[in-house]
Amino acid sequence: MKRLILALFFPFCLGAAAAPYQLDATEVRPIHSAVLKRDYQLLVALPESYARSKRRYPVLFVTDANYAFPVVRNIAGRLAKHAGMEEVIVVGLSYAAGDTPGYSRRRDYTPSTPRAQAYTSDMPGRAPAFGEAAAYGRFIATEVFPVIAARYRADMGRKAYVGHSYGSLLGLELLLGRPATFEHYILGSPSLWFDRGVMFEREAAYARVQRDLSASVYFGIGGRETLAPGKRRSRSEEEADMVADLKEFDAALQSRRYRGLRTRVEVFPGEDHASVFPFLFTHGLRAWLDKAR
Repeated sequence: MKRLILALFFPFCLGAAAAPYQLDATEVRPIHSAVLKRDYQLLVALPESYARSKRRYPVLFVTDANYAFPVVRNIAGRLAKHAGMEEVIVVGLSYAAGDTPGYSRRRDYTPSTPRAQAYTSDMPGRAPAFGEAAAYGRFIATEVFPVIAARYRADMGRKAYVGHSYGSLLGLELLLGRPATFEHYILGSPSLWFDRGVMFEREAAYARVQRDLSASVYFGIGGRETLAPGKRRSRSEEEADMVADLKEFDAALQSRRYRGLRTRVEVFPGEDHASVFPFLFTHGLRAWLDKAR
């Protein structure tokens, strides 16, 4: 009898297998990309009020979903519940099925193949792959968006992009290639050193032919993402001053006086590349929704 009582009320005491923790009000949807010829997953978090309302909600699309989806989902939900922020649908964009996270994000989020720096693949038998950001952007716009629009009460006129590091490179590729893909961009710690600063070249090329860039862009970065002691700043990962790079890139955007473009840069003292994401996302979300309300 004593063992039965323990099994009913304290199963962990008897070595029962622990169930994995799950996030409430979330869904996982497989999606095959005809554009990329690869399989992915969409991780979807619905607002607390979704089941009892009929309204449409703004949508956040988040890269690096393995890490960023639960962070964004929880922060957005907490701000809605306790700080009066508008509720949102969160869509996490997974890495490709069968790929390591590093392999998938280097290929899908980068705008070009590096011209100088050599990389080693973390997938035996497969050479490193880069430069498919434009194609991945088409996947988001032509394959992901229709799924979300058809299956959820999403306000597809109010879409925000959230990316960090390489994910911000993808965001900049979208901003300069097809800016209307999103209404707001939250871009953290962009790897502007990548491929000798190729995004500086892309922005200059855009400016030669365009005067409009209708988008709202929030940039956030850690104050410790600066040049290491003893290093000389250059356009390489080992000698990059990411704070200086970001300020330089934003200054270039401002100097063009693009019609419709609004940017904001925030540097978070004491934070580094690994710790800054929750801070920049919180402030980037407020920069979007506080203005929209």
